[in-house]
Parts: sequence; C-alpha cells; structure tokens
Amino acid sequence: MRIIPIASGKGGVGKTILAANLSIALSQAGKKVVVADLDLGGSDLHLVLGLVGIRKGIGTFLTNNSLKFEEIIVETEYENLKFIPGDAEIPGTANLKSSQKRMIIRKLHSLEADYLIMDLGAGTNFNVIDFFLTSRRGIIITTPTPTARLNAYLFLKNTVFRIMSSSFKKNSKAREYMGGMLQGGSSPQKIYVPYLLKTIREKDPDSYSRFREKLGNFSPRIILNLLEDPSEVKRAEKLRRSCREYLDLDIEHLGIIYRDDLQDIALQSRLPIIRYKPNSVLSQAVYRITDKLIQEEAETEEEAPLDFESLDETYQTAEMEAELDFETKMRYMEDLLHCGALTMGDLVETIKSQQYEINQLKKENYFIKAKLVKAIQAGFIDR
Repeated sequence: MRIIPIASGKGGVGKTILAANLSIALSQAGKKVVVADLDLGGSDLHLVLGLVGIRKGIGTFLTNNSLKFEEIIVETEYENLKFIPGDAEIPGTANLKSSQKRMIIRKLHSLEADYLIMDLGAGTNFNVIDFFLTSRRGIIITTPTPTARLNAYLFLKNTVFRIMSSSFKKNSKAREYMGGMLQGGSSPQKIYVPYLLKTIREKDPDSYSRFREKLGNFSPRIILNLLEDPSEVKRAEKLRRSCREYLDLDIEHLGIIYRDDLQDIALQSRLPIIRYKPNSVLSQAVYRITDKLIQEEAETEEEAPLDFESLDETYQTAEMEAELDFETKMRYMEDLLHCGALTMGDLVETIKSQQYEINQLKKENYFIKAKLVKAIQAGFIDR
C-alpha cells in the first residue's frame, strides 16, 4: 500500500480539495483507495466528497472501546474508494495521546488498499508531523503567496527537527546539546540548522550519521496551488533553495494547479470538481498528478531519492505545465465570452478582483520584508 500524506503549513491552500479529488482520480484508474480525514479538530473532507449524515469516525473510535476500526470505514458512491471520517465534533480529538496516535497509525497500516491518502491538519504540531512521516514521500501543498511558502518551509523545518529527535538516542551528546539550545529559549524556527548539525557532527558523530541516513530517505514533494499566471510557478524554486541551503533537504515538484472559480460552484453543489467538471483546468491538473503517482508504482519505498538532475526536471516540467494550463484557461475564457456565458462586465469584475488580490499580496510582502529587516537588525536572524 502506498501511503500519501497531504499536509500544508497553513490552512486555506486547498489541501482537503486535493485529497478528495486525488482519491477519486486514483479510484477511477482502478486503484483501491482509502482516504482518511486526519484533520482532527477541523474535519470537513466529507463535505468535499459530498457525503452527509456521517455519525462515526476516528473521534468516536477513540472514545468508544466497543467500536471496531472497520466499523468507521465508509463505502462511497465511487467504485474502489472508501472513506475514514475524522469526527471533529468529539472534544479533544485534535489533541491525541501518543498511544492513540500509534494505534491509529497501526490501524491505517493494516488496511488493504493500493493507496492510503491522508488529509492532515494544517500547522506543525507533532501529531501532524508524525502522520506525515508515515511515508517518506508525503506531499506539501502550498500557494505562490509569501506567507503560504513561509509556512510550508517552517513545516519542513519542524519535520527535520522531528527526524533529528528520533535519530538522537536518550542521553546522547546530540540530544543533550539540542535540548540545551531549546531550553535556552531558542525555538526551532530561530535555530540555524547548518550550524547545529556542524556542532552535532563534531560532538556526536554516531548520532549525526543516524540522522543523515534518515534524512536521506526523506523525499517530500510539493504541489503549487491557486496559480493565477505562469510566472508564479518560479516561486516554488525559492522554497526549494531555502530547503537546500538551510535544511540540506531537496524537494520534488509534483505539479501545479491553477485557481478555478468552478471549484466554488462544485463545493456549493456538494460535488468534487473532478465529478462536477472533469474537463476543467483544475480537474485535468489533478489527473496529471495522478498519472505521475501511478507511474511511480514501479519504484519501491527502499529506492534512493531522485538525484539532483531528476529533481531539476520536475521543476522544468512544472513550468511547462503552467504555460500549457494558462493557455487552456485563456481559451476557455474566450469561449465563455463568445457564447455569452461570460459578459464583458463579468470579465472586468474578475480583473478588478485579481488586481485587488495582487495589491493585498504586495502589502503582505512589504510587511514580511519589514519584519525580516527588524529581526536581522535585532540579531534574531543571521545575515
């Protein structure tokens, strides 16, 4: 079974929509798929799938000793696709105990399926990161905005720290040194990882080697969502450079998805976009990502991560996809204008709306730059 956790550094970037539509696309390809809502405390995957009246889920399983895990698995209207609800209405579900988390992971691993898709919660708490690390090839979904990319980077940085924590044995010099830094008031966000690793390599070579081996098997992938034009695709390169320079981690580009207003209509209709409009730009992007995942089936989990040149190719491919999808989107807009489905007034309103969003992003960008300058001047961040 291939496990695909889908995470994001922040909410509102399309994580749940991707999980739902990707699951359906895989099931349509004849794969047996289970999609699990692990956004505990904010579960809404059932709404995107168009399911109503869900009364049992992970929350009820954890609070009802007589309930078997198999009883919370829901058959969907899509052939080959099963669903595990999260159950956000049960108090405390988001704050799992370690024993509960291990039990859920064990139950999920025992499922019989070709693919397990995990829709994880936003943020960087240990539960989300531990679910993400159940696979070495999890997906981070982000958008071109500075805050979304920053949060994606911080998610990966916290994940690297989690890998460190599992690599350093109790009472080891590496664990003592890292613990001392954290107790001294340095949060993971403020720690300069290359310096930390250089020191650990000198103080505790064995712990450093264990960490390097685990990190070498970690190959996360990103999807850039909610694009407006092809130029935005290059912003994924900035995230990649930050990860390589500051985390010694390289990430694969799995694909791009443009913003599609049809998604809002599909959601209001309680239909996944892939069902509502399979020929839409968004749906076709999901199918393309699905094809890439299926092509990887010849690989095994033990195989080495992609080399530098192969990773480069994934970014070049994403740029080409962005250009092609933009052309398709523009042709679609022209067709709507010609057939009268879209008036010139609608087009003007759309442009105004996009211009407003661009101005908001500029303000957000200036604000972040100002904060960074102040942090550098105050000595919180190394130049």
